[in-house]
Amino acid sequence: MGSEAACTARFKGKAASGKARLETAVLQFRGGEMKLSIPFRKMTKVDARGGTLNVTFADGTASFEIGDSAPKWAAKILHPPSRLQKLGAKSDWRVSAIGIDDEVFLHELEGAVAQLSIGRVVKGCDAIFFGATKEAELARLEKLKASLKPNGAVWIIRPKGRPEISESAVRRAGKAAGLVDVKVVGFSPTHTAEKFVIPVASRTAP
Repeated sequence: MGSEAACTARFKGKAASGKARLETAVLQFRGGEMKLSIPFRKMTKVDARGGTLNVTFADGTASFEIGDSAPKWAAKILHPPSRLQKLGAKSDWRVSAIGIDDEVFLHELEGAVAQLSIGRVVKGCDAIFFGATKEAELARLEKLKASLKPNGAVWIIRPKGRPEISESAVRRAGKAAGLVDVKVVGFSPTHTAEKFVIPVASRTAP
């Protein structure tokens, strides 16, 4: 999830009070008549001075008075976390990946974790990466949950903006399987990753 700050934004000689939000790959602002959505990849200069975050892009320079958070936001924009960092991958993880056709990701994952099973789910997983393109496929979640460690997670990787597998459908399926959603990250330009875990009250020792 992103970071938020109530602030004053200045752009093209106008100022507005509202809320700035720093997402995985975009900086957004909403306040009064001012609405900005600036992708990191389109920024040509980023700096933080005196509690103000300054972002230069094709349309000009936007300034956000966010106080002590300004240097942290600038660092996040200039040095965004890798995909595996966003997913929290650890070197001692036991992982299964099913329905994932992103060969680059599978290669990244294989080099980052202790054990990776592709196409077959093994028991005692720290994480299961489950690629789904249709709502009906989500019926597998309950069986996948049985292969998790108590504190493990199922990451559902789904295409963005596809009515056949909407965000609300994914959350309903997770709830029906006895899981709770705790995080959403941008997996790729075309896909979203949503993290589901077993509720703490329902976890039992392995």
